[in-house]
Amino acid sequence: MSTPAAALPPRSFRDVWLISAGHGLTHWYPATFYILLPLIGKELGLSYTEIGLLMSLQHVAGAISNLPGGMIVDSFGKKGYLMAASLFWVGFPYALMSLTHSYWMLVLCLMLVGVGNNIWHPAAIPTLAHRYPQRKGLVLSFHGMGGNVGEALAPLAAGALLAWFSWREVVVINIVPGIVMATLIVLMVGALATGREGREGHVNAGAEGPRFSARQYLADLAGLLRNRALMLICVSAGFRTLTQTGLLVFLPVYLAYEQGYSPIAVGVCMTVLQVAGFIAGPIAGHLSDRIGREKVVLSSMLLTGITIIGMVFAGRSLLFIVFVALVGFFLYAMRPVMQAWAVENTPKHLAGTGVGLQFTILSIGGSLAPALFGVIADTWNVYAAFYFLAGTIIVANLLVLFIPAGRGTQGA
Repeated sequence: MSTPAAALPPRSFRDVWLISAGHGLTHWYPATFYILLPLIGKELGLSYTEIGLLMSLQHVAGAISNLPGGMIVDSFGKKGYLMAASLFWVGFPYALMSLTHSYWMLVLCLMLVGVGNNIWHPAAIPTLAHRYPQRKGLVLSFHGMGGNVGEALAPLAAGALLAWFSWREVVVINIVPGIVMATLIVLMVGALATGREGREGHVNAGAEGPRFSARQYLADLAGLLRNRALMLICVSAGFRTLTQTGLLVFLPVYLAYEQGYSPIAVGVCMTVLQVAGFIAGPIAGHLSDRIGREKVVLSSMLLTGITIIGMVFAGRSLLFIVFVALVGFFLYAMRPVMQAWAVENTPKHLAGTGVGLQFTILSIGGSLAPALFGVIADTWNVYAAFYFLAGTIIVANLLVLFIPAGRGTQGA
């Protein structure tokens, strides 16, 4: 006879730290690539538009693979092993880039990364949200912090390595932390995949009926698409991701091309962005658990738009770094809050699919950002493209106003 959920002992945060550390690696490789991108762009003679298309195609691959990724998680159920597989799939294509001299081979490698990265979130986010139901915002902020740590350390490491090695050598050296972390995840996540999901009545752990019905799954998916609150949250988050992706891709390029920053200086600026996000995540997550998701998201989005404009006006002054930190703080503050809000509006047995749907829309936003930014920068100038990003976060804010009152609008 299974132990009732109410009788289970309080959970430690061990699973939170473990999964968050794995999440950090999934962000380490893209953050390294953003620092290498200006060098790759110069070697291959790429325009802003070509750089934008390169990154947009990566997100297109992610958009196509997100929903199937969520379906695999809900039907397979072994979330720990799926996370480990995702870690391998994210790191390996970056290593292949050392061998390429072709623009389209580079595109292929990045599209493979886009596919592999999209197993992680449907497995990790529902696992954390359902294990800590009263603290969703906080634990998902720690998960987000793992990504921030990866994104903060990677630019510094890449910038330092570029002082001694070429970018091709750096991507080979960069395999080492991936191998170490992937091994740790395989060894330590096994318990997460085998022992404990069954005692919580996970949808895939019981013995009632068939594990997967395609007809029922499609009916449930149609129900998610008719869920107005969930869809508005996802679309708003998609505009937020559009803003974030545009900054992550083109802020290093802007600093290198327009401001003449060295690779290590570019790395410092990107680290400042991530450190600010690292600080913001737990604050926003805790506040959203207490006062409601909507208030935190609205204020964070408004201040993100204001600080992006301030960053553009600051130019090469020290104030520019201050505005970069503020953009990182407010932009990343809302990420775990919106993830928790989406999970609250998704049936538990469709948790992986709900996250897959959310990240499909995020990937669409991410795929549009680099291409649009590149075209605007080449047609007018790079400053007009940054104003465009400020406008996208304002659109995201307006969409939040139309989300029906319910879960996430009031604090605990």
